[in-house]
Amino acid sequence: MEGLDKFWALKSRLTIPLAHVRGATMDPGILGEPKGIRAPGTHVPGVITAGTFHRDGEKVFWAVRDAQKAVVVELTGAERFTRLVVEVEDPRAAVALVEQATNR
Repeated sequence: MEGLDKFWALKSRLTIPLAHVRGATMDPGILGEPKGIRAPGTHVPGVITAGTFHRDGEKVFWAVRDAQKAVVVELTGAERFTRLVVEVEDPRAAVALVEQATNR
């Protein structure tokens, strides 16, 4: 995360071992889904979703402004988050890279 995104998410960095990544998908529609309880974080519809959200017993980390650049990273139970929903410059390339790295 860079710049003000650190402020909005109330987190300066996340480090996830590759062994704890199950996969990744592009999902621009995910911003329209219910997020759950924000704690801590920021959610301004149509502007930014950043921080930790709790829903149905899951903990999801968000860092997205542009839904077209959203990538959902699924994590194993060894992590405190179930998934990460993050914005990347090139979603197709990011998903391909995760798929290549996680095909063991």
